[in-house]
Amino acid sequence: MADRVEAVIRQKFVYLSGTPGGGHWRKDLTDEPVRFFAGYSWLIVFLPDTKPLQIVAILHGH
Repeated sequence: MADRVEAVIRQKFVYLSGTPGGGHWRKDLTDEPVRFFAGYSWLIVFLPDTKPLQIVAILHGH
């Protein structure tokens, strides 16, 4: 199961790197210019305007 979750999260990285408008702003969580994108029970936190895509954190959704 862990391998499957890791594979899905890596697929989300590829998707986000090719989709500049992907993810959501969460001003209720932070004023930083980061976006959030869900994968399984995990939130991928990233800077949307970086090349290559800069992942800031991967957080559990709970």
